[in-house]
Amino acid sequence: MDRNGGRPVRRWGTALVASTAAIAVVLPATTAEAAASGPSGVTAQGAFLLDTGKNSRLWSKSADTKRQMASTTKVMTATVVLDSGVDLNKLITIKQSYRDYVARNGASTADLRVGDKLTVRQLLYGLMLPSGCDAAYALADTLGSGSTEAARTKSFIGKMNKKAAALGMKNTKYDSFDGISAAGANYTTPRDTAKLAGHAMANSTFGTVVKSTSTQQKAANINRTYYWDNTNKLLGSYKGAIGIKTGTGSVAGPCLVFAAQRNGRTVVGVILNAGNRYADATKMLDWAYKTKTPVKLRQLPESAQKD
Repeated sequence: MDRNGGRPVRRWGTALVASTAAIAVVLPATTAEAAASGPSGVTAQGAFLLDTGKNSRLWSKSADTKRQMASTTKVMTATVVLDSGVDLNKLITIKQSYRDYVARNGASTADLRVGDKLTVRQLLYGLMLPSGCDAAYALADTLGSGSTEAARTKSFIGKMNKKAAALGMKNTKYDSFDGISAAGANYTTPRDTAKLAGHAMANSTFGTVVKSTSTQQKAANINRTYYWDNTNKLLGSYKGAIGIKTGTGSVAGPCLVFAAQRNGRTVVGVILNAGNRYADATKMLDWAYKTKTPVKLRQLPESAQKD
């Protein structure tokens, strides 16, 4: 949840057819034709399905319309970290400013404690599972350049935009390292985010993190264990689901970047501003795999973050 999700929950270790005739009759599409056109009943204002093996579009809806993306921004945050070549075992000390940022914005949190030392790899779990904006801040502050936190986080956001350009994400702009956008200039399109997700999933560390339904991570310098649940309810609910990231915002609405793998075929999907993102994702994946999958959504513990 970005700035609008309420008080964060803490957990330890937490003209129908053209015709020359005067009157044209439009016949309904056959079932086969309707199925070929794409999944039916998708409520999202923007959506995209990508076959990563062929790197080809399967189906889309308003693919190039710019929309805010909320915490799905963190897919790029993680990508910049992983593509930087940083040592994943590098220790980062948690600062008070990271906690203050979360409190000030009412943001989703990994509940990082001041003075704890966590590795970059551990913070990636804190970033992607509970959607920790404090973890995002820690990573941006560490990997950015400059003499102040403001300069370093601005530098990191610059790296996010540079990576977007390199990936051909022509209609995407980041002004935030976590999706909390003061100016509202943090936007993407379904097509662009699908490109990013396909790239991100090619990284084995990223894939391992985002497919985890939960994790336990122990601080290096103190006897404290963090328990984080993945806010993505598709995991453990849809057969073959392997990620990726939720996001929710007052303007962005419910968003979901997702992926599934069946019989060696990986499909990535993007949903921006949906009435029911998990129902949409199920319809899209079932259409892609030509199947009908019964889904009972995994229930999150009361202590889990909501995003």
